[in-house]
Amino acid sequence: MNYFVVADPIKCIGCRTCMIACVVEHSGEDIFYENPEEINFNPKLEVVKNAQVSVPIQCRQCEDAPCAKACPQDAISKVDNAIIVDQQKCIGCKNCMLACPFGAINLNDAESGCTVDLSSLPDDKLFCIEKMVANKCDLCRGSEKGPACVRVCPTSAFKIVKEEDLATAVKNKRKASAIETNSL
Repeated sequence: MNYFVVADPIKCIGCRTCMIACVVEHSGEDIFYENPEEINFNPKLEVVKNAQVSVPIQCRQCEDAPCAKACPQDAISKVDNAIIVDQQKCIGCKNCMLACPFGAINLNDAESGCTVDLSSLPDDKLFCIEKMVANKCDLCRGSEKGPACVRVCPTSAFKIVKEEDLATAVKNKRKASAIETNSL
């Protein structure tokens, strides 16, 4: 079974620290020392806020991943109990975005090649051919510390849910239901 991360909307204060941690974890650089205009800010989760609630939306690592089934390039697959996007195979068709029941996938620019065309451009401007690719939570794959969002949340709103957690939750709910039924 795939494990996944959920956030408690009651604990979430909408600070978006999780989004920054996600970018830092996946950038491979310390973005705090970068020129703000050069930071590629593409978190793999999105905090949704309104007047009543704020909560991070991120991939639930579905067992029967509709996004993977919808991908015509087989760019989305299960790797080490997580659903991962192979950005080299992704063609940016957006089928995965439509298929995701949680709205947890977006598209980001990925530079596929840069060239300087001095003959047609004033001021020697650099142009990059951009490719749009799917972007979604990968549970901070490759990090020995686990998902960055879980580690940095100031209110401990995030929780990693594993198979044992689900089994325990189901067992407790059945027990509570049986007790409630007997008390009627």
